[in-house]
Amino acid sequence: MKSEYSERTQNTAGRLPDRGRPDPGGGHTDPGGGHTDPGGGHTEPGGGNPEPDGGRTDFATEAFVAHRNLLFTVAYEMLGSAADAEDVLQETWLRWAGVDLGTVRDRRAYLVRITTRQALSRLRVLGRRKESYVGSWLPEPLLTTPDVAEDVELADSVSMAMLLVLETLTPVERAVFVLREVFDLEYGEIAEAVDKNQAAVRQIAHRARAHVAARRPRGTVSPDQTRDAFDAFRRAVETGDLQGLLDILAPDVVLLGDGGGVRKAVPRPVVGVGKVARLLATGLDRVAGEASLRTAEVNGHPALVLRLDGVIDTVVAVRIDDGLVTGLYAVRNPEKLSYMRRETALRR
Repeated sequence: MKSEYSERTQNTAGRLPDRGRPDPGGGHTDPGGGHTDPGGGHTEPGGGNPEPDGGRTDFATEAFVAHRNLLFTVAYEMLGSAADAEDVLQETWLRWAGVDLGTVRDRRAYLVRITTRQALSRLRVLGRRKESYVGSWLPEPLLTTPDVAEDVELADSVSMAMLLVLETLTPVERAVFVLREVFDLEYGEIAEAVDKNQAAVRQIAHRARAHVAARRPRGTVSPDQTRDAFDAFRRAVETGDLQGLLDILAPDVVLLGDGGGVRKAVPRPVVGVGKVARLLATGLDRVAGEASLRTAEVNGHPALVLRLDGVIDTVVAVRIDDGLVTGLYAVRNPEKLSYMRRETALRR
């Protein structure tokens, strides 16, 4: 039986416009406000005059394709789910395809506004789905392109650890934080996207920043320190070196597992260096003859990918603070591993 998750992934495939090829299903308008871009009726240079239908659709497609990676990143950071982010992009395209481009001053801002509103609506659906989720819910891991890791702020914002922190915000707080702190949008643009006034948005941003600051990684770690700590962890895991694990794991390390009720996973967080080290050593010993362990860039950070018979079985994302591993996030739900088969480009 196909799950709702896998059906959504299949149904959205190929429906968004490719470069230079418009999607045939347009015609919807941006929810909650006609076709006028916030801030006035000025047109964007080089493309604001009305064109014949074919040309207008081409301009709409070009603008959407140019900003697609950015829009996916916005949606993914708000949702933690790549499949749902793709659904949001589909809805964004359907609304964008019906917009009068002659009234749009800033196409990037307009597209971000539509995406944000659609993601906020999707967050409510996700909230209900998580209530009935079996075991711990973890964000969907992404095999990311090398340039994501090079943008330190972007890599931090899409890390498993940060996405879990964002889960503790309200939907509007999350939207405001992402748009302001990650994408550096002006308060006026954010106000339009979340349907609040600027004063309220500033207050929400202040509250969200304080909330995230209290829960984000404890100290600044250089890329070299992160790589050294990760390599030490990987060697200990590969060799089953229990003492090596005890040395590199923080005293209060936490391991979370997500099997989604489909694969076996720890049903609740495992806390403490002794418990986590023994669990890792025992678990890997059981599959030592069948498994292969590789390193991959996942959500902008090094992670371990465990394969059984050549098929991805588990992705283990790692959080490192002050040279020690403080968080391990093991995703085993096969419905969350499809974006590990190809690299995903993220943009700010």
